[in-house]
This record gives sequence, structure tokens and C-alpha cells, in this order.
Amino acid sequence: MVNSLFVFMRICFMQPSCLIGLVLVAASLQALAEAPNIVFITVDTTRADRMDFLGSKRGLTPNLDIVAQQGVVFERAYSQAPLTPVSHATIFTGTYPQFHTVTDFGHPLPALLPYVPEILQKSGYHTAAFIGSLILDPKASMAPGFDRGFDYFNAGFRPKQSPNESRYDTVERRAGDVVRNATTWLDKNRKTPFFVWIHLYDPHAPYDPPPPFDTKFKDLYDGEVAYADASLGKLFSYLRQQGLYERSLIVLMSDHGESLGAHGEAMHGIFLYDETIHVPLLFKLPGELLAGRRVTSRVRLIDVAPTLLGMLSLPLPPTFQGESLVPVMKGGTKISASDLPAYAETDYPHRAFGWSSLRSLRSGKYLAIRAPKPELYDETQDKADQRNLAASSPAVTSTLLAQLNEMRDKTASYHGGTEKASLTSDQTANLAALGYAGGSASASADPLQGADPKDKIEISNVLHEGMIAVEDGRYTEAIPLLQHVLNDSPAITVAQGQLGIALARVKRYPEAIVALQKAVQLLPDSVESQYELGLALFETGKWRESTPYFEFVAKKRPKWPDAQYSLASVYARTQHVPEAVDLLHGVLELNPEHFRANLLLGRILTLEHLPDQAMPYLQKAVEVAPENFEAHAFLGDAYEQAGNELAAKGERARSESLKAGSNQ
Repeated sequence: MVNSLFVFMRICFMQPSCLIGLVLVAASLQALAEAPNIVFITVDTTRADRMDFLGSKRGLTPNLDIVAQQGVVFERAYSQAPLTPVSHATIFTGTYPQFHTVTDFGHPLPALLPYVPEILQKSGYHTAAFIGSLILDPKASMAPGFDRGFDYFNAGFRPKQSPNESRYDTVERRAGDVVRNATTWLDKNRKTPFFVWIHLYDPHAPYDPPPPFDTKFKDLYDGEVAYADASLGKLFSYLRQQGLYERSLIVLMSDHGESLGAHGEAMHGIFLYDETIHVPLLFKLPGELLAGRRVTSRVRLIDVAPTLLGMLSLPLPPTFQGESLVPVMKGGTKISASDLPAYAETDYPHRAFGWSSLRSLRSGKYLAIRAPKPELYDETQDKADQRNLAASSPAVTSTLLAQLNEMRDKTASYHGGTEKASLTSDQTANLAALGYAGGSASASADPLQGADPKDKIEISNVLHEGMIAVEDGRYTEAIPLLQHVLNDSPAITVAQGQLGIALARVKRYPEAIVALQKAVQLLPDSVESQYELGLALFETGKWRESTPYFEFVAKKRPKWPDAQYSLASVYARTQHVPEAVDLLHGVLELNPEHFRANLLLGRILTLEHLPDQAMPYLQKAVEVAPENFEAHAFLGDAYEQAGNELAAKGERARSESLKAGSNQ
């Protein structure tokens, strides 16, 4: 049972002499205290300087501004990592990345590590999560273990399987849909108290806000932030209408920010400057307790979990490495307590590109960054981190980097190196769908070895631009971008695969085959690369050479109709017709509307002089694709074999008409 501090806090915060730490007094008020509902919101990739309640003048966040006025705002909150799963693991476990070991995409959350959703579930909360992207989908192997402790976890994402599919039906979900899913669940699940996690992905690239946010603001990124705010406004309106807003604890933060060109970085994941590490953080307490409070001291996302559990008077697990911010929150309207040192790290440069990982420590007035070329910034004088003082202040730099190393060593869950599992081919494909590199064959065992990311950042930017161009179908534009990346870094697996896809889509099959063969060599179990290589070989008439690639994919993806069809198509051309027929029947069990499977099966049966069996499949093919001249021609042949000359004549006439139209 949760013994909420809120009743005690209402009394205590009116009297400065009252000590917030008297948990025993809070426990004595158990009969009066009611566990609050918790609405926990993480907005992906959102910079602190885009929040009006943090000083922005862009007018992007009117709904969040209202919530901020009713709660406690932390003006200087810092993330511990510029990657979504790493930061969320810190948020929910109250531990550093080096402790929870979710230091990259796809790393599993340790099963025995205390996790806030599970703690709340065991304390009587009804728990649900509503996720905005594939990046946090445990079932897609991108965030294994993150669904622990949830009664309901709404995700269900997958990579796009054709250029015609929308990313909003596959790899991500717009904020409006995420909020709608959450309110629909709340309509049907009124048991209290509840803990609802809402994750919005919209400010993440590619920046594609819906109307009118796509034209209302000069910057499309700003449009995404404004759209996320508008969607949250609908959530807050729903909570008010249902009588839930006033008595709910609302916690909002971003997992990390976005560089938007600062220091040469287009997105995030590589650098540890304020653009990606300084994040919004606010708590709106039940009954607008502490409304209008602003904390100016430095805090961290690692402090969110102990703060939340502390507010609920729940015991803090001994694994927690953050600090409860409740004592800081009880001060005056403008609080300036001692700054907490803020550590952050990123292994993405090393794993994805083979460059050095980065570590940072914000302590006192300084930002120190451990890199092949060390960095030191005085953030009281240089808020944009433009003047590196490492050379001119070697003693300060050395001292802070020693503190950084000592802090990381003391807070790690192990001492010495441990080998991290490589990304699987499925995880690599999922990352590619979101614009991330899956890995580099040139990465060394030591994460602090490799080129300084400052010297290589252009490669990361160009790779992302090329991958997004492939996703958008801008293949001609993507090809030179990906070639530029590979000229510098030929071991980046995803670049080889994406280049092969782009070349194949513009029918440059011989070049595509070379690139895809390299991709398969770098990542032999890649379903995507093997499938695309099979297609390219097939298109050049190398049917037998394509067969083993299609067989590999069909075995790995038995429920993927296109993979099974592709293998059937090859078998039909290489004297394995019975096997092809069996496969085609399997495809149509998976998808009865599959045009090419109906067409090929009907054609095979016609050639085997079984027109009565062929006609239902060919009729279905015509129904699915009535403008396809080949389907009408094949159906005409089947009618002729069956002795229906009139129907055959009609289908052939229709076929000739469509064929003539397509040649104009």
C-alpha cells in the first residue's frame, strides 16, 4: 500500500520550519493520504530551449506552460545519455548507464534491477504504457525488458516492408494516436491508482509535423514540438473532463535533446553538449501543491525515480544512484541549492562508426568531456560550449577528468571490461528504419579507442541524410551520400546495405549486387541484405544464384508473404514447380489478396492444363489489380483452355487495351 507524502506536504510546505524528511509523520497520516494517479510523460528528442516555460519565445508549448505554472519546474535538468533506451533505463531505474548496462540500442534491461513500473505495480498501481516508436518496443527486440511491471504495454511496431507503407503505420505513431490510445485505455480502466507512461516520438527526425504545424512555424522541428504540445493539451483536457487532473501527479521530461547543427551534429547520439543533454523536467503535484516553484540548481534524470518514490513514501531500492529532489522542491519560489554533478556518456560513436565513445561531467561551472582530444568549458562564461579551455587550463581539465573516471568506476555495476552482445540483424534493420547506424566492423574492443567524433561528425550526418532519402524513395539523391560515407568508412554495414537498395531501386543492378554482397559479408545474418541481394540477382536473370538468398530469408521469415513468394518465383523458373506450388498456397493462406501469388499460381496451373483450378486464382488477381494487363491475358488463356471463347476474347481485348495505354 502506498503511503503518500502529499497530505503531509500540504501542511508542511506552508511552514518553512517543518522538516520534509519526517517520513514517520507522513506514515501516521496514512488514513488521510490517498495514493495519487501518476501520468508519466517522456517526449523524445526535445530541447529545453524550445519550452516557453524555460525561457523560449517561440510560442511552441502553451499547454505545457499551464502545467508548469501549476507545478515545480527544474530549469537545469540533465540527461545521462543522448539515446532513447539508455536514457529511459536511467529514468526508470535511478541508475547510471554503466550500472544498468543498457548502454545502447537493443541491450536488455537486467531482470533483477529494480524498475519503477514494477515497483508501482507491486505497490497496488494499475500500470499501462503507450509508446510512440519502435525504439522502445520490447517485442521488436529494441528495448527488451522495458515492459516489465506493466499490466498493458501498447507498442506493436515493425519496420516498413515496402516504400508504399507509411512510417506512422509501422515504425512510429503520431502523438495524437498515442494520446488517443491512452485515453481509450483510461475510459475502460477506471481502477485507481493508475500509473500511465506516455512516450511521444514526434520531435525525432525526420521532422514531419501534420497540418497545420507543418506550415505554422519556420522550423519543422519546432512544428513537431508544437504538435506534441497540442496533443498533450488534449490529454490534459481529457483528464480535467474526467475529474482526474487535479488529483494526479504529472511528471514530464525529455529523454534527450537534439543538436540541430550545433557543433556540427545534425541530430543526437554523438555529442554531449547542452543541446542534447539539457532537458525539460517538471512535476505537477496533486492539488497544485508547490505551484510556481522553480529550481535553478543542477539536477539529473537519474534523480527522477528516487524523487517519485520518495513522494509516495515508498522505500528506495539500494541500487538507486540518484537523489530525491523533494528536499530541494520545498524551498522558496526561486530555489538555488547546491548543484549536483551531472555525468553523461554515449557509446553510439564507437559501436556505430568505430570512433571513440565520449564521457562527460558537469561539475561546478565546468563541463569536462573525455575524448581523444579532451574538452573543458566554463559554462558560466561560454553557454554555447565554443571555447575549449583544455589546453589553457590543463590542471582543471586533468582534475575533472580524474573525477569523471573515479565517479564512473564507482558507479559501474562491474569493474573491468565485459563484452557486450552485438546487435542482431533484426535490431540493425529496425535501427536503419529509424535512421540509426547498426554497427561498424571496425569498432575495437576498447570503447575509448578510435577517432575523435569531433573530426568525423560529418560522416554521421551524411549517413543519416542518405538513410532518410532511401526511406523517402529519393534513391538518386541517396546514392552519392551513401557512397561518400563508404569512401570514408567502408565497414559501416548499414551504409553498404542502404546503398545496395538505392542502386537496385534505380535498376543499377550490377552495382547493387556488389554493394549488397559486401553488406552480407559484413552481417551474414541480415535478412534485409540477403533478400535485397536475391532480388537484384533475380532481376538480372541469375535465378539459380538468387535461390540460396531467398531460401535463407524464407526460412527466417516463414510468415512474410513476399519472402515466400520470391522463393516460389525462383523455384518456378528453376524446375522446382511442385515446391513453388506448395509455397504459393502457403502465401495465399497468409494473404489471400496477394496479387503476384494468385497470378503465378494461376499461370502455373494453366500451363499444367488445369484451367478450372487456375481460374479462381486468376480471377482474384484481376479483382486485386484490375489495371494489370498481364492478369487479363493469363485469365484469357485459362478461359480458352476451358472452352469459353467469348470470355477469353473479352479478357484478351481488355489486356490489349491496358497494354496499349501503358505504352503511351
